[in-house]
Amino acid sequence: MKAFVFPGQGSQFVGMGKSLYDSSDKARELFEKANEILGFRITDLMFEGTEEDLRQTKVTQPAVFLVSVIPVLINEDIKPDMVAGHSLGEFSALVAAGALSFEDGLRLVAKRAEAMQKACELNPSTMAAILNLPDDTVEQICESIEGEIVVPANYNCPGQIVISGTNAGIDEACEKMTAAGAKRALKLKVGGAFHSPLMEPARGELAEAINNTVFMTPSCPIYQNVDAKPHSTPLEIKDNLNFQLTAPVRWTQSVINMIADGATSFTEVGPGTVLQGLVKKIDRNVEATSL
Repeated sequence: MKAFVFPGQGSQFVGMGKSLYDSSDKARELFEKANEILGFRITDLMFEGTEEDLRQTKVTQPAVFLVSVIPVLINEDIKPDMVAGHSLGEFSALVAAGALSFEDGLRLVAKRAEAMQKACELNPSTMAAILNLPDDTVEQICESIEGEIVVPANYNCPGQIVISGTNAGIDEACEKMTAAGAKRALKLKVGGAFHSPLMEPARGELAEAINNTVFMTPSCPIYQNVDAKPHSTPLEIKDNLNFQLTAPVRWTQSVINMIADGATSFTEVGPGTVLQGLVKKIDRNVEATSL
């Protein structure tokens, strides 16, 4: 069975999507429709902007979304048996599976970016990657930090967890992770503590937009970040999506569950190759490629 997976923020690069825009009339129409919906020419920033332009949350998230969904939408014979997306990529997966229209998916992603940016400005915070520590050790250290918020944010693969929290909390946690034997405890260059309680203001704002959006029954199950389980019911999908910003991304568990349910190949759709690498670290016996 074929699984399609969609990357999140951080996979962007200048020039992404340009060859797609130039080579396909269908793709060009969708890119131009996106420019109209967003109210600015995101394609100019994607194709000819600077890295700094692309790092703006309001640009990054829609840009990654567009390069992830358009290849699927213009190829009608592409039919995955299951889909999943890492953080932002979950919205791409929903559009690829037909649970959301292209237009509604883009509007939600734009709203998500705006809400997250506001939350970051409200609560200065950050994230850090922790390498080569067992999950339970990372969880215990996060719980041991007093007076600060520190939580596991991304379970990326065995031995790689990203934690999220207040600046002081992350600094203290990194020291404790290193003392506990972590190979690295590296603070990330991000705008805030994504997938943590500090994103509650953004969660509430995005939830209103999600609840006012029409979701359809997807053509295949989507394994959602919140619980790593397959969902095909619009109401369940919406409920899970409502808590995505404050809950951890259970990527390791999602991939394990997809393999248990019959996935033999994973195709990464979108910019970069990060998810292929994570899939191979979770199970080296499955095939992992890009579209």
